[in-house]
Formats: sequence, structure tokens, C-alpha cells
Amino acid sequence: MKYKHLFGPVPSRRLGISLGVDLVPHKVCSLNCVYCEVGRTTNLTIDRKEYIPLQDILDELKHYLDQDPNLDYITFSGAGEPLLHNGIGKIISFIKDNYPQYKLALLTNSTLLYDEQVRAEIMEIDLLLPSLDAVSDEVFRKLNRPNPKLDNKRIIEGLIQFRKDFTGTIWLEIFIVPGLNDTQEELTSLKNAIKSIAPDQVQLNTLDRPGTESWIAPVSQNRMEEIAEFLKPLPVMIIANFQSRNKIRSYHKNIEEQIIETIKRRPCTDQDLSEMLGIHINEINKYLSELLHEGMVTSEQQKRGTFFRAK
Repeated sequence: MKYKHLFGPVPSRRLGISLGVDLVPHKVCSLNCVYCEVGRTTNLTIDRKEYIPLQDILDELKHYLDQDPNLDYITFSGAGEPLLHNGIGKIISFIKDNYPQYKLALLTNSTLLYDEQVRAEIMEIDLLLPSLDAVSDEVFRKLNRPNPKLDNKRIIEGLIQFRKDFTGTIWLEIFIVPGLNDTQEELTSLKNAIKSIAPDQVQLNTLDRPGTESWIAPVSQNRMEEIAEFLKPLPVMIIANFQSRNKIRSYHKNIEEQIIETIKRRPCTDQDLSEMLGIHINEINKYLSELLHEGMVTSEQQKRGTFFRAK
């Protein structure tokens, strides 16, 4: 079977051997973050519906999982916001009922957790990886560029309520963008909000490959360490790509080689590479980040997006 909605396993520094499950088309999301590595949001929505036929996803999962693969996690992620798919609860139950040996993780931008029904649908997962980049409305709107109907106070309240009800693990990610959410005022507000959310871990991230907007710059390791120190005694760690991911078991040299051979012929965007190689854009971006980190490729911003070329 050729999988349309499953991808990987991807080389994840946090999740090890992680099978990705993509529940919405590229790029359906409730935010249009300035740093997003998979590009601008084309459908900025908070409407939940069956963006991909539920049965198609279940059929792919059954075919794949019946082979008893070695996985650390099955992860709901992809090129948009997974919680926008109104069948996610049924998918979670399907896996838990039929393949209970696998742990489930969910990457979410947190925007729909204010909805009690959404929170109830995902209670069976093992690990939630929500994001929270800002507390003030001004920074939230500049950095995350949300659907106009979203209220950041309600989003934070949703995270707090989910923590109260959820018995699994929560790793809260904060993506640091210089000049936006790294000010003393915003960091203080974030620290206070995080105390109320009480995640098991706070994970600091920053740019490791070009984002949606060309003016976004990465934060230095020294500055990330300063921010981590400020957030203590919260359980904080830095997950930015200051270290290689090519030692992870799910890192495939053949995919790396395919990417290099392709961009040797002509520069490509991540979307070009995804379509040409038949590899999900999230997986492509994991390898591009590593190749940039190793200095094996360069990037250049053009009208159609960020193009990558081999050195």
C-alpha cells in the first residue's frame, strides 16, 4: 500500500522512532506562524470537520500496524493542526483498542483545547506536545498570526484545564523569536502562565532552517541558555537543533542522499522535494535541518519560497 496520510518513521530527537499521522491537507491550520517550516497557512480556520476521510486513515493504520513495526510513538502531526480533524478521537480509540502496545503522541498548537469536547477526544493519548509562544495579545498576533476568532486567554485556560484532567505527560514547547517573545516582559508572562499549566517539561526551540518569513532569525545557544535559566525552577530544556539528529535510529542515509542528489541538479523548495521524492514535507524538513546543520546544503529566499541547493 502507498501511504498518503502516514509518513516516516521520522528521525525525531524527542520521540525516537515516530510514525507520523497527517490528519489535514497542506496547509490547514488555525495559526499562520511566522516561523513555520512548512510554509504559509492557506486555510486559516478553526472549523473542525473530516478534512481527510476517516476510513482512509484507519485503513492505512491497519495495514501498517498489522506488520508489527518497531515504533517508539505514533504521532499525530503533519502539515497543519491535527485537532481540526473531527475524527481524531475515533482514530485514537481505534489504535488503543486494536494496537495497545503503541504509545500515542499529539503535536498541537493548543488553539482548540478551550473546547471541552476536543479535550475529551484526546484523553487517551500518552504524550501531549502543545505549543505556547506568547501570552500578550500583541505578541500572539504578530508571532502566531491566528484566526481572528481565537482568544489567547481562552487557549491558555484550555491548557490549564487539560492538565487538570489529563493523566499522561505534557511537554510544552516555546518557540523563541528574537524581538517578539524574548523580551523580559513577555518571558515573565510566559513563566507565570507555565506555572499555571504545570507541564512535565518546558521545551525551548528556535529556528534551525528558514521559516515562513525571511526576517526570522535563530536565537544563539547562549541566549537560549539565558532564557532557560530565567525560567527555572520550571523543568526546562533546550531542544533547538544545536546537536545532530543523524544518530537517531530512524535517520535514513538513503533519504539524505536522495535529497542531495536532487538539489545537485537544481535548487528546490521543501514542497518541490516532497512532491518529487514522494516523502512527506515534515520528514523532508527533518533532513533539510540536519543538512543545513552539517553545512552540506545552503538556502536562499526567493519569491516562491526558500530554495535549497547542495554545496
